[in-house]
Amino acid sequence: VLFLQIVHILNMTSAKIVSFLLHPEESLHSLQNRIEFETGISTGNQELLLETGICLDPRKPASQCVIDGVRGWDSYMVYLFDKSKTVYDGPFASRSLSDCVNYIVQDSKIQLPIPQLRKVWAEAVHYVIGLKEDYSRLFQGQRAAMLSLLRYNANLIKMKNNMVSASQQLKAKLEFFHQSIRLDLERYSDQMAYGISSEKMLKAWKEMEEKASQCAQAEDIGYLDEQIMALHTEIVELQKSPYARRQGEVMESLEQRAIDLYKQLKTRPPDHAYSDSTDMVKIIVQTVQSQDRVLKELFGHLSKLLGCKQKIIDLLPEIEVALNNIKEADNSVMQMQGKRQREIWHLLKIACTQSSSRSLVSSGSLEGTASTPAATWPPQSSSGNAAPHPLSSLAAPEDGENFADVIRENVNYLELFSSILQEVRQEQNSMMVS
Repeated sequence: VLFLQIVHILNMTSAKIVSFLLHPEESLHSLQNRIEFETGISTGNQELLLETGICLDPRKPASQCVIDGVRGWDSYMVYLFDKSKTVYDGPFASRSLSDCVNYIVQDSKIQLPIPQLRKVWAEAVHYVIGLKEDYSRLFQGQRAAMLSLLRYNANLIKMKNNMVSASQQLKAKLEFFHQSIRLDLERYSDQMAYGISSEKMLKAWKEMEEKASQCAQAEDIGYLDEQIMALHTEIVELQKSPYARRQGEVMESLEQRAIDLYKQLKTRPPDHAYSDSTDMVKIIVQTVQSQDRVLKELFGHLSKLLGCKQKIIDLLPEIEVALNNIKEADNSVMQMQGKRQREIWHLLKIACTQSSSRSLVSSGSLEGTASTPAATWPPQSSSGNAAPHPLSSLAAPEDGENFADVIRENVNYLELFSSILQEVRQEQNSMMVS
């Protein structure tokens, strides 16, 4: 008998206990099917909690419900909740009276012999103790629900922190992106008069700026943050509530009074004396009334706990969606930033290529004796006004110009490009620092 594994399930929706003898290596799913048959709660809506608020693991066998030792099969409880319900309609009816106890409750002034009265009062004391224990077990079920809620809340806080962190990172990247693209557009406009121009690229950059503005919507998580903070406040209030603490002091006091009455009766000699049960019946009635009151408060508080837990369950998918949107927006911004930087370096590559071409043209035209002024940067039109044109339109040295002058000119162009690159790098570094 000692090696048998028996699990006691306290159904929190009906305040009734159902017990099952576990088969060797029985799965949790098999146990849930048996629970569904006994309670009517479908396996999909069953939530089985240990005293610590931990939900049973469906991957482990049903023996996880039982702890080792005598207490494991005798008094250890697993608490059953119906996930389809968030409002429990307690309090429930108290345990039924035995026939002899009901007899004295119906007529407390009836005189009974002392030996018979001892038996009746013994059952009455047992009934009062049972009422207190029923409340204690239900309170432990409420406590398990509170611990489970706190576990869900801890997970919610973790996900919220991840969401806020991702949102702040996206906001910082968007600010950097907007500042850098504005600078690039300004610099591009400045060089269009004498440098390289591309309407297609300019249009693409402006579309990037608009798309980045749309990505800013993903960082707006204020509505979720408000709901989470309101829920945190509600949970803290539930933890501070007096109904979150044990309310069985009155019932414990009545239990002790019933035991004392029974002890006084036992000391009386078993003679032919008779006595009534007025005092014991008063204790029974007061205990039943006290249990009704505390159970009403307990189930009202339990319903609030389950309501908060359901709110968390509903919020978690919304936070997941917000996190995915932030990650997608973040990836989009980084891709646009990388694409624009590659285009800038492509422009520099074109400029350098065109500069090399001009040098080759200059070295190939070193015939003749006529000389003209060296090409200037930027080149000027005949009217003296700057006009957009490709870099290849720069003037080349005419025949007769010596080779040393061409080399010096190319060196000057190289120094000019180096200074431009240095200026761009300094501006980008200053933007990143700010």
